[in-house]
Amino acid sequence: MENNSGKAVRSGLWYVVSNVMLRAVGLLTAPIYTRLLTTSETGFANNFNNYVSLFTVVTCLCLIYSVGRAKIDFPDDFDAYMSSIQALSSFFGLAVLIMVMVLSPPSGILGYDKLIIFIMFFYLVIFPSIDYRQYKYRFEYKYKENIAISVIITVATVILTITLIFLMPYNKGFAKILGTVIPSGLVAIWCYLSLVKEGRKFINLKYWSYALRIGLPMIPHGLALIMLARIDTSMISTMCSYSDVGLYTSGYTIGTLLMFVSNAVGQAWQPWFNERLAAGEKELIRTKNRYLMTAGCFLTLIFIAVSPEAVKILLAKPYHECMWVIPPVALGTLCQYFYTNYVNQELFHKKTVMIAVNSIIAALINTGLNYIFIQKYGYIAAAYTTLAGYFILMVLHFISVKFILKEDLYFHGQYFVMVFITCACGLAIMYVYKNWIVRYLLVIALAGVFAFIYRYDIIRICKHYIKNKN
Repeated sequence: MENNSGKAVRSGLWYVVSNVMLRAVGLLTAPIYTRLLTTSETGFANNFNNYVSLFTVVTCLCLIYSVGRAKIDFPDDFDAYMSSIQALSSFFGLAVLIMVMVLSPPSGILGYDKLIIFIMFFYLVIFPSIDYRQYKYRFEYKYKENIAISVIITVATVILTITLIFLMPYNKGFAKILGTVIPSGLVAIWCYLSLVKEGRKFINLKYWSYALRIGLPMIPHGLALIMLARIDTSMISTMCSYSDVGLYTSGYTIGTLLMFVSNAVGQAWQPWFNERLAAGEKELIRTKNRYLMTAGCFLTLIFIAVSPEAVKILLAKPYHECMWVIPPVALGTLCQYFYTNYVNQELFHKKTVMIAVNSIIAALINTGLNYIFIQKYGYIAAAYTTLAGYFILMVLHFISVKFILKEDLYFHGQYFVMVFITCACGLAIMYVYKNWIVRYLLVIALAGVFAFIYRYDIIRICKHYIKNKN
């Protein structure tokens, strides 16, 4: 048990470091792409990626959500389980590919010709294997192998995309699509074959039924989350202007940078959480989780305080107005970080229908709020409706866990107080955005308070790290 706890800590640290580095690569290459591609070519390629994100939710049947619980329910046959659900996913994806190619007109669909449509849906057949491979590594605490896959894909994509853009000067949008698809596709094929080699099982009705019961309800959940994240952009484009869309999406992108840290923490936390909950160690989960949530609040406030400088460094002057979008979006990301705790409980107990219902309700409420407030206050209102949407989702998941699952695992009252205080402080920081001295004094003060509160834990972790290194 203790060994896995140490692995969870190490993997968490490395996930954070790798996610930040990979995100840095994306930020550094963005200026290169904007100089090599026109806005229409960028839109052509990005729209392809958006369709892939949307269709993946359906074609992969969301079987990936069953992996964490399956590691506990089938510990001696986990390899076979992974191989069999991968086969089910690819069989369904292949059926969708054939149907699309037969039914689509010769001119293509979705604004793409038939060749690109074939590439898109063939990619959807094999692409989920990367997730299956990485999820398997995650629940086996093999973080080095997991990170290696992400690094290889990211680096290869950048090199190949830039190369193809120069080799295909008259079809740069298609070149960018190929630069994304080819590296991921080759890695996906390796992931597919390696899982087949380990599991050696394609058809297992028991595993298929188990995975479908957990995965299918998550399809509307996945679609609702996409709607929750992207409907505001569509509504701004119709109610305001494309200029406002550009400002909003620029601020939104920076505001969600913290998600790379929170997702990294979640990658390490979920396997450890499942093991501890299966062992009945609820008090240990409660104690450790409070550390993570407190750290998330402090980190969010520090991020909000320094975000004006991030905007000035990353974006041209006409975009600086978008800094007002960042605080509410970052606070919405914090609400996501908190409600993931409840989602992990629901997944552990296989209550995926509850997850889907909550996501649909939150997405519909968010759409209604957007319709009311974007018309009245402009694009910045969408940032606040995003915060409201994710906070509502947090409340809905809390209600599900508290009153339906009836499992008290966290300090619920403290968590809501922490979120309220962080939101109040984060929005208050905006009033000193133009005074960088005050803001950075706040950053130093926040870091000092956090270090003081957790001084004994920081000292203990440092001693443990030094001891293990020696």
